[in-house]
Amino acid sequence: MRVAIYGRVSTGHQVEHQTIEQQIGRLTAQVAAHTAEGWTLDPAHVFRDDGYSGATLARPGLDRLRDAIKGREVDRVLVTAPDRLARNYVHQMVLLDC
Repeated sequence: MRVAIYGRVSTGHQVEHQTIEQQIGRLTAQVAAHTAEGWTLDPAHVFRDDGYSGATLARPGLDRLRDAIKGREVDRVLVTAPDRLARNYVHQMVLLDC
């Protein structure tokens, strides 16, 4: 199973309490815990958005992630929490429908 991971922080407070590196580290460890089940992570499928609000869907890392999904390059996407994809529940549903 080809996995993609996505991390995002938008505010200084978030940077202090949950950095992108911490998010990526947790998600990478999750993939590693499932390698026996066939999970793989290509470094090209690590997506991140530093300093972008979750209130908008126009973000460079998220755009590249959506392109990878549309191109059927990945089978599963991991995030540390749904609000990393989008703060708004409706936006989360739009993204899940991709």
